[in-house]
Amino acid sequence: MEVVTMIYFVSVISLSVSILFAFLFGLFFNNSKSSTTTAADPLPPGKMGWPLVGESLHFLWAGWKGHPEKFVLDRMAKYSSSVFRTHLVGEKAAVFGGASGNKFLFSNENKLVRVWFPSGIDRIFPSSTRSSSEEEGIKLRRMLHNFLKTEALRRYIGKMDHMAQFHFAEGWENKTQVVVLPLAKDYTFQLACRLFASVEDPQQVDRLSKPFNLLASSLFAIPIDLPGTPFNKGIKASKIVRQELVSIIKQRTIDLADAKASPTQDILSHMLLTCDENGKFMQEFDIADKILGLLIGGRDSASVACTFIVKYLAELPHIYDGVYNEQMDILKSKAPGDSLNWEDLQKMKYSWNVACEVMRLATPVTGTFREAIADFSYKGYSIPKGFKLYWSATATHKNPEIFPEPEKFDPSRFQGAGPAPYTFVPFGGGPRMCPGLEYARFEILVFMHHLVKRFKFEKVIPNDSKFVVDPMPIPAKGLPIRLFPHQN
Repeated sequence: MEVVTMIYFVSVISLSVSILFAFLFGLFFNNSKSSTTTAADPLPPGKMGWPLVGESLHFLWAGWKGHPEKFVLDRMAKYSSSVFRTHLVGEKAAVFGGASGNKFLFSNENKLVRVWFPSGIDRIFPSSTRSSSEEEGIKLRRMLHNFLKTEALRRYIGKMDHMAQFHFAEGWENKTQVVVLPLAKDYTFQLACRLFASVEDPQQVDRLSKPFNLLASSLFAIPIDLPGTPFNKGIKASKIVRQELVSIIKQRTIDLADAKASPTQDILSHMLLTCDENGKFMQEFDIADKILGLLIGGRDSASVACTFIVKYLAELPHIYDGVYNEQMDILKSKAPGDSLNWEDLQKMKYSWNVACEVMRLATPVTGTFREAIADFSYKGYSIPKGFKLYWSATATHKNPEIFPEPEKFDPSRFQGAGPAPYTFVPFGGGPRMCPGLEYARFEILVFMHHLVKRFKFEKVIPNDSKFVVDPMPIPAKGLPIRLFPHQN
């Protein structure tokens, strides 16, 4: 009842603020925008929803109810299985459906479409270079490619293993009951701090982590900068984290000059020592913003995956047994005290199939926006330049034509060649494929190894399967579980 009341209250406030924001947005921008369409093709079928706010509340409500795919699948069934028209977050939008829609958007990145962020992102991540968040994102992806590729990440597996041991010893062992979500966030955040910026001091990690919940929840908040609003709190939290990061960057600059730090030890050193095509080095402020973005990405998606892995292992004993047996076989093949290595992770095939099935059912990033940068036609419909384009991972993952019995937990879907291309897209695809895919795989598998080798567990609230999406799926009560340590 408490959750329902909260959701009702949030929805009422969101409606009021959305109407105000959409009205102001329309006054300033709508009259200055024009869109052209090709005369040969009609716009996609659909409806624009309520005046000013469009269908944003229906879109958000589906997430709050724990079924983000419902908004898309219902309209695909009503209008078109390939693309339909709507109005979201103050913008005219087209929603692309199915594997063909995913392939089209991923394949035409920076040709017909480009990534689009809500208008407030640049307020939370201001750049002294005055380039857009899209341009900064492209630069960061280029920089991350070599650092996050499999060959480079192999050397960090031992550190991941050591940090996971410490995490479980501090947060899980000698406890009879824990709440999984905050612990999973601690694990992924500590790991990101260590691997991206070599931050290990617990007090320094704590100073960085405290403002993070406010910051992460503000990324998709309505961009109204008034005292007390989530957006205002996010801007303040961003400044606090950025100041802490700048002090870390200054110290690293000194340590590199004194040979106390290695040029190859982490992405922070790489950013400090790498110049662009014009021979210019990044300023401290911009490095802080990029590290901040990496910490957010490194914490939130993987922590959601780890949390729901615990949920499904607790609910499905036969799945737990399969993961446990695989991990014990790996453990028995190692000498006592040996850390996990690359070869060990390659043996965790069933465990990764389980993780993939979890991410199909509870996809961390349920979908993202693009923007049409040219007029084009798709499936017989005209998409005007300037339209916002939304692709939904959950709508593909829960589509019974793609995944039969979509609510059934079945890791065998990922055996052999696995799902057809562009049907399983928790990490996106094409040029925008998440560069941290292998990093996420490593940290998730290390988490699963240390979890099942220590405990069996059960949900404290057995029939509570409610989760909300805001903007990522999270258990409504954080997933409290009881722990039963293995005797050996």
